[in-house]
Amino acid sequence: MLAQVLVGYANRSDVIVLALPRGGVPVAYEVAKKLHAPLDVFVVRKLGVPGHEEYAMGAIASGGVRVLNDEVLQRLGISDAAVDAVTRYEQGELERRERLYRADRPLPDLRSRTVILVDDGLATGSTMLAAVRAVRAQQPARTVVAVPTAAAETCAQLRSEADEVVCATTPEPFRAVGTWYDDFSQTSDEEVRELLAHAQQDAAHAA
Repeated sequence: MLAQVLVGYANRSDVIVLALPRGGVPVAYEVAKKLHAPLDVFVVRKLGVPGHEEYAMGAIASGGVRVLNDEVLQRLGISDAAVDAVTRYEQGELERRERLYRADRPLPDLRSRTVILVDDGLATGSTMLAAVRAVRAQQPARTVVAVPTAAAETCAQLRSEADEVVCATTPEPFRAVGTWYDDFSQTSDEEVRELLAHAQQDAAHAA
């Protein structure tokens, strides 16, 4: 469904699709295949509230970008030391995943390209916001956020950060990303690596 909405970006040499692993990779693989565009990953890690890790207080992304939700930090009284401790832990996981998924491949050059950032959905949008800011620092021509499902409010907020935000569905009430999938089983590291390898093979055959 998402790929169909993005079909205007098909067959363009300047377009690259970047998936937010892990859940964004199966979605981005289908998008990249439909658009005949290269696929890579852009690693972002949520900074979870200590003791309630599923609740985001911010996020970090490749390139040293950290985004914090000041409202959450103030409301819950989370100290700078606690934020820094979570950041250090998640930075280690971010670097582990980059090595695992990319091996020796460097990050693709995004300068003057149209970058389509894909995830499986948006709830608070913290991780996508970190990704957008990190990508924009690399001076792309255009930054597009693309997800199959999202909270309408989150889509609206991201429009002030990205050049374009494509949310294929914005159901009300939203509740959670997984609510809108028939199959929301967790994507494994191995599946991410397999899909990236398939995408590289597809690109080589096309060339």
